[in-house]
Amino acid sequence: MFCYQCEQTAGGTGCTKVGVCGKNEDIQSLQDTLLFGLKGIAAYAYHARELGGIDKEVDAFIHEALFKTVTNVSFDLNQHIEMVLKCGQMNIKVMELLDKAHTYKFGNPMPTEVETGTRKGPGILITGHDLLDLYELLRQTEGTGVNVYTHGEMLPAHGYPELKKFKHLVGNYGGAWQEQKKEFKVFPGAILATTNCVLMPPENTYLDRLFTIGITGVPGSKRIEGRDFSELIKKAKTLPELKESPGKKIMTGFHHTAVMGLADKIIGAVKSGKIKHFFLIGGCDGAKAGRNYYTEFAEMVPKDCVILTLACGKYRFNKLDFGDIDGIPRLIDVGQCNNAYSAIKIAETLASAFKTDVNGLPVTLVLSWFEQKAVAILLSLLYLNIKGMYIGPTPPAFLSKNVFNLLREKFDLKLITNPKDDLETILKK
Repeated sequence: MFCYQCEQTAGGTGCTKVGVCGKNEDIQSLQDTLLFGLKGIAAYAYHARELGGIDKEVDAFIHEALFKTVTNVSFDLNQHIEMVLKCGQMNIKVMELLDKAHTYKFGNPMPTEVETGTRKGPGILITGHDLLDLYELLRQTEGTGVNVYTHGEMLPAHGYPELKKFKHLVGNYGGAWQEQKKEFKVFPGAILATTNCVLMPPENTYLDRLFTIGITGVPGSKRIEGRDFSELIKKAKTLPELKESPGKKIMTGFHHTAVMGLADKIIGAVKSGKIKHFFLIGGCDGAKAGRNYYTEFAEMVPKDCVILTLACGKYRFNKLDFGDIDGIPRLIDVGQCNNAYSAIKIAETLASAFKTDVNGLPVTLVLSWFEQKAVAILLSLLYLNIKGMYIGPTPPAFLSKNVFNLLREKFDLKLITNPKDDLETILKK
């Protein structure tokens, strides 16, 4: 890092401004955290804007926060902590904005069973997060004989009434983003990448049938402008057809409006002791070792407990059969990463019913992080003063030791250890 105070490499022998320039790793850590959080907010704001949703307060904060990261603006640690927590506050606003934009356009999601196999005929696989791209693709493929499959964070699309009404939206293929190279290679049809979480394809595999749109781009892929999917559809029709191959069915679509329909039943089950604890196990998935923790943890959760999940971390366990408690599903998939807003609304509703705050509920958050939107969501949870969260599989590298210790002290933030010990510690409380 270059130090603009003494015009030397920060930390080098010529750097004389110790504690003022890049030598202050805690300020640098908080500025990095703020930048990652802003990237997450920008992603949600982008999707909302595409659907007509704009929040001037969020936009103004992005300007303010970016300015805060400019060289030599402030060396006050408390100011930077306040700004990072404000980033979490603004992320809640932008997630709410996107939720309203989605539900206005596509209706309130409802619990839906989704096929994970394939149907006979040509197919298009769509990955990413952009539901408007999916809607336009479904509209343009209607009546063409081309089936559409979701991948990754597109799975929750099956719960929206205005999307599920298209009969050729036939299922979800594959799992989380890091499986793309393996899964896209095997999928014989055309592929559309709509947002981030795109892996560079290996040579001579699926590049000739990969299309990108919006912010995405892969050298050698076909670029789509203006949501005109005619070339994509034409390509899909020239490729080998998928075979008829039924798969396991999985559930999605537990938006907070749907879960609230079960609120009385859930509250009654908690009061009677039939539900002892809630776990939110979700977040980003990734390829590095250590993420089997989340599968093992979910498998160990006692049968008198309910698991809420969201984002692509759910692919670690969402094909397992968890059963139900008096008709209440033990696995509740609330949706994409931005649907953390729904999880917050569910927790707030339960807290109100039991006349407490979220920290007073039998709820524990066990989160996997990877990219910027996960950082923004973590900051939102810290802004809400939620205590005792478990995060992993490793501590965020951008947090300095002092900053991470500060968060541990203030919010009782914990690093995961092993599923058995963590679960025993949680259930002893």
